[in-house]
Amino acid sequence: MPKMKTNRAAAKRFKITGTGRVRRSKGGLNHCMQEKSRKRCRRLRKNDMVDGTFEKRIKLMLPYG
Repeated sequence: MPKMKTNRAAAKRFKITGTGRVRRSKGGLNHCMQEKSRKRCRRLRKNDMVDGTFEKRIKLMLPYG
């Protein structure tokens, strides 16, 4: 059997945790920073979890994740 291909775009954006949940980074931290408060920028730096409804789809794109 041939190897399954990992979706490279998904691999750069998501990581699978030890418990099997999907971790993602928060959006909105690339530009227009002067309008955002320091508190907001600090919160955006932290990682977030993907919603359960999308987890199955993302895991299909990351077969070896």
